[in-house]
Amino acid sequence: LGPPWHQFDTPIDKSQQSKDSVFFRDGVRRVDFVLSYIDDKDGERKQERRREYEANLEKAGLELETEDKSESEDGKTYFLKIHAPWEVLATYADVLKIKVPFKANDIPNHTEIPMNWLSTPFRLPDHIMHPEPDFFTAPFNKSKSDFFLIDDKETFFPPSTRNRIVYYILARCPYYKGDHGDKDKKGIKRLLNNGTYTSAFPLHDCRYWTRSRDLNCESERYNLYKYWARFLCFFKEQPLNLIRKYYGEKIGIYFAWLGFYTEMLFFAAVVGVICFIYGLLTYSENEWSYEICSEEIGGKIVMCPLCDKKCGYWKLNSTCNSSWQSHLFDNVGTVFFAIFMGIWVTLFLEFWKRRQARLEYEWDLVDFEEEQQQLQLRPEYETKCTNRRLNRITQVFVWYLPCMFVLWFAVPCSCLSCVPTVVSVLKISLIIACIIGVIAYRLAVYAAFASIMKDSPTNNLQVVGSLITPQLATSVTASCINFVIIMILNLMYERVAIWITDMEIPKTHLEYENKLTVKMFLFQFVNYYSSCFYVAFFKGKFVGYPGDYAYMFGSHLRNEECDPGGCLIELTTQLVIVMTGKQVWGNIQEAWLMNWWGSRRSRSHPESLYSRWEQDHDLQSFGQLGLFYEYLEMVIQFGFITLFVASFPLAPLLALFNNIIEIRVDAWKFTTQFRRPVAAKAHSIGAWAEILSGVAVLSVVTNAFIVAFTSDMIPRLVYMYAYSSDSGISMKGYINDSLSVFNISEIPDRSRPEDGENPSWYRDYRYPPGHEKQYSHTMKFWHILAAKLAFIIIMEHVVFLVKFFVAWMIPDVPSEVKARIKRERYLVQEYLHNYEVEKLKMQLSQNDEMLYTVSKARHLTDIM
Repeated sequence: LGPPWHQFDTPIDKSQQSKDSVFFRDGVRRVDFVLSYIDDKDGERKQERRREYEANLEKAGLELETEDKSESEDGKTYFLKIHAPWEVLATYADVLKIKVPFKANDIPNHTEIPMNWLSTPFRLPDHIMHPEPDFFTAPFNKSKSDFFLIDDKETFFPPSTRNRIVYYILARCPYYKGDHGDKDKKGIKRLLNNGTYTSAFPLHDCRYWTRSRDLNCESERYNLYKYWARFLCFFKEQPLNLIRKYYGEKIGIYFAWLGFYTEMLFFAAVVGVICFIYGLLTYSENEWSYEICSEEIGGKIVMCPLCDKKCGYWKLNSTCNSSWQSHLFDNVGTVFFAIFMGIWVTLFLEFWKRRQARLEYEWDLVDFEEEQQQLQLRPEYETKCTNRRLNRITQVFVWYLPCMFVLWFAVPCSCLSCVPTVVSVLKISLIIACIIGVIAYRLAVYAAFASIMKDSPTNNLQVVGSLITPQLATSVTASCINFVIIMILNLMYERVAIWITDMEIPKTHLEYENKLTVKMFLFQFVNYYSSCFYVAFFKGKFVGYPGDYAYMFGSHLRNEECDPGGCLIELTTQLVIVMTGKQVWGNIQEAWLMNWWGSRRSRSHPESLYSRWEQDHDLQSFGQLGLFYEYLEMVIQFGFITLFVASFPLAPLLALFNNIIEIRVDAWKFTTQFRRPVAAKAHSIGAWAEILSGVAVLSVVTNAFIVAFTSDMIPRLVYMYAYSSDSGISMKGYINDSLSVFNISEIPDRSRPEDGENPSWYRDYRYPPGHEKQYSHTMKFWHILAAKLAFIIIMEHVVFLVKFFVAWMIPDVPSEVKARIKRERYLVQEYLHNYEVEKLKMQLSQNDEMLYTVSKARHLTDIM
């Protein structure tokens, strides 16, 4: 039996009436929110909390209706349905300053796109793209309700606004008796954490694959699925206004940003493909690869071993294939593309600011920042506030944290979250320790693979046998270990970051999310990019030379050298594996493995037996970090296609294909797999905008260093223009010029292989044996180093100059939007003024009539 304080109506015959409804049993009052719980045998304390909490909800004006556990499928779950009547909605809409329409927008829209007919195949029906007319809006004022366009009080506030208001009440409602209870005993969040309730969620308006039978139901979920969430719609525009109406501005702005990012990727992908095609077209002009593959040159050059003892001598022409492959990405076109991407990033960020400004205007978020600070205080912050003080600007008493609480609790916790502090340093140190461990693994295992494959046992394998090398085997196994470490550290650090941010007690939801975003991204940045930074800037840079090799921390592990084909092709391989592997696996995990069973289960129930609240209860919860991981996935991808794009011009193309799928996978998840999230407002992408700007600036530096130090572009150019032996500009003789000679008899015993030929060559610019400066760097080395540094300085200054000029040229807010905002503010003030004047005239007229009546009555009295 259910709890004694609930009175249940007579159960409705399930065979006579469908339970797939968003209304109370009376079919009139809409269900704005649902709480579920299980009545435990030993849950007297939970029953008491629920009793007090629900009593306080009713005092706040909410109407409740409970579904007995006998009505649920599992026979043990109760569902508490909540409805907010007009008085409650109007009161809290006034408190939250929710903007509502008061007049149809009569400002003409003259925006015309040239050759608009070309976009016809990509458009959606107008009723989907614009589900609501355009209105002038103003913050709701309960005392002036007749000023607003209220045709029907039941539908005036859309469901997203209704569930936002109800959640605002739920988050602040106490579960203690009287007015002097424990202030910590407040809010649905704490009741969910202590198990009093098992879930809290607003309802979807229908099943996603069919319209609701109730004509009063909007069936917006069905429209979203039909026109947006299906993969066959991948070439269609997104119904952003419908997304915003159904899910709220916060989710709407995410999909707007993701769609805009994908559109901009198209241009980067086109230029990247052109650069790749340039590498293909100049394939046959690769003079140095001809020399490497030649039996007369590369076949006679014996190279020093790549590791101690187990690695043997090898001939340069064995790297013939990798040399040709390296040219596809290591050419002049790559330098151009690196510069182009530095400018593309600026254009993307600047045009997004303009797009965001337009959305702020269209979605009534122009003045949202101030409202956010004043009206969206976190319940956790309000709970800790014990004092009030006068705001000198608004002259309103506001809650604030006591000074002693801030000094002894919030400030130390805030300090813990800063980068230089103990907690963050320890976490990053742990990541670095794991990176060093993986590097040590690579060094140790490379020698083992080299020993095993010395006699080429893998050549017996068909097709792939000749491709399996010690370098490949080491990279693949190390990448797998690195992936496992990333997953483990992700899980651990997420909990710590949330714990620290909770203890800081941020004032608003926006402040909370920004603090958490910075903490998490700092960790993810090191976690995801560490392997690429190692290959790009450290691997093969500190190896020493034969006879004086450098060893890792004085151990017996010799520092790792680059692949014989060069470090750039290895960076390309690493980038492709990490970038595509994570995204493909993420999409598979999100779309099929985690969600397929839940979707199948919901379809297997007949509509008359499976209530709307039970259907949504069986879906996945949209958690606290729901959008965070969606943004993080895209920002990490953004880092891959900007920070290391000089090594792989096709990265934007892969990102474009991924994002086309990502948009529909995310839409499918939100529409079919997640409970309906509580609508939340947001006027921007928050701290992610600053992170993207930081990554954009860093990408210029990293790409300049990749071209200068990771690729062979600068040494080849120096040779071509300064040291070429031919009378004209030629690369003939470059291979011999880029190698140095070593006498193998001088190799220490611990590094000497079992047999070899004398002399041996190695990649560096050092004097030969017998020279008075033998094995020290030649003047050519310093010329090349100076050229590399000069290239970095010139490229950075040129790109930054163009970036700043472009940012200055493109205003953040379009002039048209500025004019419309000013015009709307003027008209709103005018309409409000006219409304007040008319209201005053009516009051004066009523007063005059009253005075006339009173004076007439007095006159009659005097006559009498």
